[in-house]
Amino acid sequence: MAALIVIPARYASTRYPGKPLVGLKGAGGQVKSLIRRSWEAAIAVSGGHRVVVATDDDRIADAAQAFGAEVVMTSESCANGTERCAEAFDRLGGGYDIVVNLQGDAPLTPAWFVEELIAGLEADPVAEVATPVLRCDGAALNALLGDRRAGRVGGTTAVFGWDRKALYFSKEVIPYTGRTYADGDATPVFHHVGCYAYRPSALAAYPRWQAGPLERLEGLEQLRFLEREHPVLCVEVEARGRQFWELNNPEDQPRIEAMLAQMGVE
Repeated sequence: MAALIVIPARYASTRYPGKPLVGLKGAGGQVKSLIRRSWEAAIAVSGGHRVVVATDDDRIADAAQAFGAEVVMTSESCANGTERCAEAFDRLGGGYDIVVNLQGDAPLTPAWFVEELIAGLEADPVAEVATPVLRCDGAALNALLGDRRAGRVGGTTAVFGWDRKALYFSKEVIPYTGRTYADGDATPVFHHVGCYAYRPSALAAYPRWQAGPLERLEGLEQLRFLEREHPVLCVEVEARGRQFWELNNPEDQPRIEAMLAQMGVE
């Protein structure tokens, strides 16, 4: 099933203005912008999916078109990536059974994360929204905890029930474990991968709902679905030796560049 993959990108990030155009050096020393690396992650997904960059900023649009991306201009009023994906889908005239939101700050997202996400939504005819979760090893969990101790808002964690439906997402590290893990240990904490797959009906409904108190407090768009009692399916994915991290703060840039170098990603 062909899907539409939308990469929402805005220039006016509160924590990191101009983030999509930040250069990230790869293993061979080549510097590519964050938006380009995110686009390259999207076009690596198998299945012949259409990939577009959705933005409200001419600087991002010009940069994306320069490296060959298709761009959809959206309004400045979009409050988050899901609203921007909904507008882009509408501007393109619909016509897709699944829309994927591959956020423009996750250049390390492996293709199989998105492939398994799409397959997970396809396999559950009741699910309206799905998102990947990755079990943290001790190193990833300690990095998340280190960010919180330093007062930085870093990655998001997810908790879900036996049916894989999300119970909550938070920028705090949940669940509380009360113990220390070595770098290679498996932990009960799941890192939420900032990627979503929606059925068009759920995506169309989302912008019509007011943001609830939990979404406003956490700054997490997916909580709008939970606050409206629309379940979010958590699809567990495996790293397969790859490292994963998002560019949330300026301090994440050297961390991601070190991961690119270690994995040999140009």
